[in-house]
Amino acid sequence: MATTATVSKRVLWGGGMEPLKASYGKLMMWFFLLSDAFTFSGLLITYAFLRWSAPAYKGDPEAFTFSTEYWPIPEKVYEAFPGFHGVELPLVFVGLMTFILILSSVTMVLAVEAGHRMDKKNVVKWMLWTIIGGFAFLSCQAWEWSHFISGTDVATIGDVLINGIWVTDYEIVGANLNYSQYGPPAFAALFFFITGFHGFHVFSGVVFNILIFFNAANGMYERRGHYEMVEKVGLYWHFVDLVWVFVFTFFYLI
Repeated sequence: MATTATVSKRVLWGGGMEPLKASYGKLMMWFFLLSDAFTFSGLLITYAFLRWSAPAYKGDPEAFTFSTEYWPIPEKVYEAFPGFHGVELPLVFVGLMTFILILSSVTMVLAVEAGHRMDKKNVVKWMLWTIIGGFAFLSCQAWEWSHFISGTDVATIGDVLINGIWVTDYEIVGANLNYSQYGPPAFAALFFFITGFHGFHVFSGVVFNILIFFNAANGMYERRGHYEMVEKVGLYWHFVDLVWVFVFTFFYLI
């Protein structure tokens, strides 16, 4: 006769169990997000090491000028705003981007909550607003990249490696992976890589949201009897929003 302990083990390892009341799908999503968190952590730690190992500007912030000799002041790099050419608005545009992304996280919460109530109409509505928020953020990031690449009106004089030859007193405008008007080449390279990696996650999230939106609109989850897929894609979207908080802190505030 089997003991209670033996029966418990058979039940536990026999399959069909939900650890911490989480389904297999949600558990796998948590595992994926945990691995992705390690990737972003490695990138941001790399940025922190390079940031603090580079020379810092020690003069009066009001007299700051771009130079490849020291790390730039974030408020002087990210001060542009669409339609306000020549007007200094430090971090206003990136603040708008952050507000849009956080607001899209709120609409995702409302979509998940509507799914718990089996409210198809509101799930579709709030998923649509989340998609619009994602596209708005990506549009803002595309403009920011375009402005970052094209540069400001004031060029920087520095040393640039062109075709294997160092050119001194070269006028640098904008930024790419090889040189940067704003500071050391590593600054621009990290900006493109980390914000681009996050932007790829946002784009992937928008694609997932569109698929879930159409499935919800077609009544697929209504027929299944649950909206768990909305909750799973919601976990991914909240993760993307949370990561942006750290990217914002490292790149735009420190």
